[in-house]
Amino acid sequence: MLEPALLPTPLVDCTDEAFARAGVELRLKRDDLLHPTVPGNKWRKLAPNLAAAAEQGHTRLLTFGGAYSTHLRAVAAAAGALGLESVGLVRGEELADRPRNWSLRAAEAAGMRLEFLTRAEYREATGRAEGEDGTDALLRRWGRCLVLPEGGSNALAAVGAAGIPAELPDLGARDVVCCPVGTGGTLAGIAAGLPAGARALGVAVLRGGEGYLEAEVARLHTDAYGRGFDNWRIDHGHHGGGYGKVPAELAGFAERFERRHGIGLERRYVAKLLAALTDLTRAGAFPRGTRLTAVVTGLPDPE
Repeated sequence: MLEPALLPTPLVDCTDEAFARAGVELRLKRDDLLHPTVPGNKWRKLAPNLAAAAEQGHTRLLTFGGAYSTHLRAVAAAAGALGLESVGLVRGEELADRPRNWSLRAAEAAGMRLEFLTRAEYREATGRAEGEDGTDALLRRWGRCLVLPEGGSNALAAVGAAGIPAELPDLGARDVVCCPVGTGGTLAGIAAGLPAGARALGVAVLRGGEGYLEAEVARLHTDAYGRGFDNWRIDHGHHGGGYGKVPAELAGFAERFERRHGIGLERRYVAKLLAALTDLTRAGAFPRGTRLTAVVTGLPDPE
């Protein structure tokens, strides 16, 4: 059985000098506490897809991820708890013969079968997942299964993430709801779920995503809602050097934030989000009276 989620997740005020000086409020939406094995935005994106898998009679899930993919671990844990098989296609054939890192060990321990692909094979496989012909090719290779895209971001995932603003009371024109952006699903859902006047801000965690990430969010809006939304934007200036990169300056920021506020920060997504909000606030990007809600999308690494 899959344990129930903690909903709504806690919403806590975060009094921080950098924001107070600018007349900006900061609060944290603690989605990292949402579920013990499928935390944060992963649960919100997976839950509607798992319901669809059950409705369609699937017994196997197939998805994609890198060496430290939270998405792979979440799919493995959810599938195992529900008695489903799971297959993870992992970027990097060189990992196949190496000792498993803690993340891949956790996925395998939950029952996921891992297949390691070259980067070219991985690009081809993830591209195949996006179209009917491509999906057919994956099914011929792996058998009948529900194919979940990299990061779990599809139309159902966006609808699931729309539950985040629904848990935020009294949103209005002074509110900006903020999240890190890897594949765009969480930002798409937040923007779609906002009331009139409120805005969404995503912070890209990968380098070179300008245009591409915006197109992905727009595509998810079209797929999920049949329309676009104009209440969101993506900041591309705080990726820390690229996906998975945690430079010393970012690590130092995270450590200081943790000491001040007593919360552990996941480095590759959440720390980049909060560092970006701090920098943007200091630069005057938000008018006085703005209320920022930062969605804490995941847990710190155990190692």
